[in-house]
Amino acid sequence: MNKVSQIVLIALVVLTGACSKRELNTKVSHATGWNYYDKKTTYFEAINGVSYGTPSSMVAIEGGTFTIGEKDEFITAPRDNMSRSVTVSSFYMDKYEITNMDWNEYIRWMSVVFGKTNPEIVKKALPDTTVWREEMAYNEPYLQFYFHHPAYSFYPVVGVSWKQAMAYCQWRTDRVNELALWSCGEIARPPFNELAPLIYEEDRTPTEQPVAVGEGEGEGEEEEEGEEYEEEEEEEGAAQETDNRPAEVQEWERTHPGFKMVSKEFPNPKDSTKVRVEYYPPYEWVRQHFVFNTEKYLNSDEYQPAYGNRPIIDKYTGQPRKVNHGDGIMVIGFRLPTEAEWEFAAYAPYSEEDGLSIEGKIYPWSGYHPRDLSKENIGRLQANFVRGRGDMMGMSGKLNDNYVITGPVDAFLPNDFGLYNMAGNVNEWVLDVYRETSYQETSEYNSFRGNIFSQPKRDENGRMTMDSIGCIEITYSFEDDKRDWKDGDSTAFIPTDYPLERDSITKEIYLHMNLDTVFKIDPSDILAPRITKTARVYKGGSWKDRIYWLNPSTRRYLDQDKSSNTIGFRCAMSILGEQQVTPQ
Repeated sequence: MNKVSQIVLIALVVLTGACSKRELNTKVSHATGWNYYDKKTTYFEAINGVSYGTPSSMVAIEGGTFTIGEKDEFITAPRDNMSRSVTVSSFYMDKYEITNMDWNEYIRWMSVVFGKTNPEIVKKALPDTTVWREEMAYNEPYLQFYFHHPAYSFYPVVGVSWKQAMAYCQWRTDRVNELALWSCGEIARPPFNELAPLIYEEDRTPTEQPVAVGEGEGEGEEEEEGEEYEEEEEEEGAAQETDNRPAEVQEWERTHPGFKMVSKEFPNPKDSTKVRVEYYPPYEWVRQHFVFNTEKYLNSDEYQPAYGNRPIIDKYTGQPRKVNHGDGIMVIGFRLPTEAEWEFAAYAPYSEEDGLSIEGKIYPWSGYHPRDLSKENIGRLQANFVRGRGDMMGMSGKLNDNYVITGPVDAFLPNDFGLYNMAGNVNEWVLDVYRETSYQETSEYNSFRGNIFSQPKRDENGRMTMDSIGCIEITYSFEDDKRDWKDGDSTAFIPTDYPLERDSITKEIYLHMNLDTVFKIDPSDILAPRITKTARVYKGGSWKDRIYWLNPSTRRYLDQDKSSNTIGFRCAMSILGEQQVTPQ
């Protein structure tokens, strides 16, 4: 081989290698040519790709295009979900519906943290057990035992509203991230021992008795006694300036400047001269400095928890820094799935080797029959639902779905994505606001109605404010509320002089429109809309439903503040970056 041929061969090898090597890298900027990680410049940290791993008890679902909406003809169907093609991004989804045990863990945390200083917060988090009551059914055992009894630990929680489900998602996000940051040494372990009451037995303060005036005592003597009483009062007042509280209480206040412990007295039935006194950290401290909130941690240095060893070092300054989402330690946040995500996950339209997927399925399982037709499970019902009038679980000795009400969240076979009970058992809340005609204005990707473009709320000093449980409050303007986008905007309101009190929503709308007169909506108007921006979609069918509602395309709605014994939920989470995930 001559020299020219060798040069050509070498050039081809170099070009081939260059073609196979990715030009984008994390060493040199392809835009400016400056080196990354150079301490002589800005020491820009070029990071590409962060692996989070699949969160516990969730499934990574690879998104894609599918036909959302009706899959069959029903004469009486509401026609509120006409079929169309959309694309869904990849996301995580819980394998199981949230259980009573999950919710009891949540309530236990709320009780330990807020039970002494703000018990009303705990009450708001409790499920409404009265959803089991029916006028013509004896369901009192469910009301008393369904949520608390271990027999129902792995049954789906019901009686929770959409708003309660969203609060749980936020709580779950914060607890998962709190554990991750503590495990890596970024923050100290939450000091739950500080929330335990300090209990002491103290002398009861004697009740002052009136001074008895004896017979024959003169006015001078009365004045003298009065003067002595005033001196005693002064001495008692001076004594009150001395802090006689237990040393532990004083030490806590010394190490937590600006906060005073709260005390509560309880009578001692065995000794009337004694009282039992309990001391607690104040609610303000618990809310501000004990409760970990992800957004509070990331965006504010005012309410930071106790730091640990701070494992992340800023390579430019050489100083420890806070963990951020780019470090791959924290999750980005649990939430309810959108309606499009939920329907995609239920149908599980995963393509086979030929690149094709089964479209037009009626139920989450393969085929069109509610019973399993495979040889190993032939005849087995594939969901928990009502087979016919009065038939909730079949005949004695041959039960068809085994459960008269809900069943365990891992009962029945999973669908092709590995998700359990995507049909039957309980309906499930999704993120969307309900509109009958949402499909007419849908986006081609990540379809969703219900956006509110919010931002942290700040006080007059510019500091972020917190809500009742120590999370960053959010606020939004009228223009940023898109729940009524092209369906209920200002041009859709019909003025009326009906004498009604102005509610906050109506007031906000008309103040925004700069109208002097705030018109009202006439409740007797049969043409007036009955669906508001707080009506939320739920899907999936339940233990109390006929098989029609087990079709994932069917949709119903309920106000976000209400609950039912047929509605539960499961959580979802977005997947960032690369959309291709390993099939389950």
